Amino acid sequence: MDDLLNNQIFAIHAIAAAGSVTLGTALTYPLDTIKVLVQVGSGSNKPLTTTQAINRIRSLSGNSGLYNGFGWLALGRVLGVGTRFGIYEILTAFYKDGREDNYIYVSEALMAGIVSGAVESLISSPFELIKLRAQVATASRVPSSASSTKKVAVSPIIERLLRGYTPDMKTLNCSAGLLSTLTSKHPNMMGALQEYPWMMTGSGRPPSVSNVTRPSQIISLEGWEALWRGLGSGVVRDSVFGGIFFSSWQFLHQALLYWKAAGMNPPPRSDDEIPPLSPLAVSLTAGISGSVAAAASHGFDTAKCRSQCIVLPKFVFLERKLLKWRRPGNRFERVTGIHPADRNVLFNGIWLRVARSGIASFMIVGSYFLAVDHLVSRGTKLT
Repeated sequence: MDDLLNNQIFAIHAIAAAGSVTLGTALTYPLDTIKVLVQVGSGSNKPLTTTQAINRIRSLSGNSGLYNGFGWLALGRVLGVGTRFGIYEILTAFYKDGREDNYIYVSEALMAGIVSGAVESLISSPFELIKLRAQVATASRVPSSASSTKKVAVSPIIERLLRGYTPDMKTLNCSAGLLSTLTSKHPNMMGALQEYPWMMTGSGRPPSVSNVTRPSQIISLEGWEALWRGLGSGVVRDSVFGGIFFSSWQFLHQALLYWKAAGMNPPPRSDDEIPPLSPLAVSLTAGISGSVAAAASHGFDTAKCRSQCIVLPKFVFLERKLLKWRRPGNRFERVTGIHPADRNVLFNGIWLRVARSGIASFMIVGSYFLAVDHLVSRGTKLT
């Protein structure tokens, strides 16, 4: 009977956590879409404003484009946030072992949050990349009328690497014309050029990010490593976010407990004698902590989003590996994955991410408490 009750309680908490994460992600997903477009669409001299991003989405994809790729992020968030809180609880359990009360120091919450954030990044990175590609494609989609007016034969290698992609034949014809002065007895110069991967777009450049959105396309053209592109900046981002989130949450939680204990007579001897905070107070502290953590880690989030928006075919990756290509920038930028050209755009969209993270944290914690209370009370009535 005890095992059945424990399994039921675990299932209740798991369902409540998954539902609260999905709800918080759904409510704030439009902010995330606009934030991503502002980050990847801005240049050092020409930033993309929020109004421009919204108008572009509406003109190309309608209001439903704000939720393009939502399923991938929701799945990644459920797994990632669950891992973050799970590892945090495991690490803090070791800190609390042997203490009279369940007190956690802010420094201990900081270290546990850094570790849990790093592990979360490893799990959620593939889902974020697919989500980001879908969001960018929403604002850069070519109208169907333009693509259906002219059908172009695609070479077998292009069809195999990237299904449904049409190369830039105008630029490819120009490239063939430049090479026409060379003496060659090849019966089909155009077809031979199309067989080379670096000519698949007709311009020597890789395909646009809007043409490489599905997982099968990403793996076929860029390889499995592409799913974890920008992992360095992602690990730093989530480590900073997790450390600041849990440490500030612990600090605010402890401050509210002290404020609540100030009016008690006699004064409590430990935190266990103080009544628990209300779900609203806990949710507000989580929302504030999420906003502060988002502001502190936003620069690394921009670096990760911009790196994931680059299509890097497998042959280019192998060339860089064989030539021992070194990342540009100073040592800090190379470790964190920040490109020197992005220095002036690292904080673009910061207020969108601060608002999204604060609202999402508030909704996740608040809806989790409400769902647990409802499911537990319903389970006790049934038993």
